[in-house]
Amino acid sequence: MYILGDLFEAWVGDDGADATALAVASALRELAEHGSSIFFVHGNRDFLLGPSFAEQSRMRLLQEPVHLPELEPATALLHGDILCTDDRSYQRFRAKVRNPDWQARILARPLWWRRLLGRLARTISRRRNRGRPPEIMDVNAQAVRQCFEALGIGRLIHGHTHRPGIHRLEINGRTCERVVLGDWHGERGSVLRLDREGACLMVLHYAEGGDLALVPA
Repeated sequence: MYILGDLFEAWVGDDGADATALAVASALRELAEHGSSIFFVHGNRDFLLGPSFAEQSRMRLLQEPVHLPELEPATALLHGDILCTDDRSYQRFRAKVRNPDWQARILARPLWWRRLLGRLARTISRRRNRGRPPEIMDVNAQAVRQCFEALGIGRLIHGHTHRPGIHRLEINGRTCERVVLGDWHGERGSVLRLDREGACLMVLHYAEGGDLALVPA
């Protein structure tokens, strides 16, 4: 199982894990103990998730892009925010917060300070995005094409944009596939299932009686 970031709304350090985070860690650990391999790619909300919580959850942290050359077609995984190149101010912010030196300085601060900074950052982000053209926060077509060409892949899977779908495009005479995961809410989640028949977007939701159901999107 690959988790492509933004598993949590915000993450200010492994020492700040709350009851919800600990419940998630317990569930992932139980899944791993039943034989599943779990991998995690950082998102724009949980880029400070570190090795301590990963070990507690039995997750392996991966650096993007994640290559899956054994699949047909050859596939790569991203969180997806790096493709949103039209949003230049966000890309500058992303470059800063993904810097290991910056992260080390932030994690050295007291937990209360980091929590305050996290709340402030979310408030600024909401105000900044209010009323902005949605196209700016979506992927850039040229960035997508360059990603396919640079990685030599036929399928790209990412999230971040909250626009689930399977898009087919022609690149250098080949039909390629870009799969976008949806977001998660209290009542439903977005899952991608890959098998011999290809990619299928699924919706995980609570069925009648409170049981979880996984159905095609």
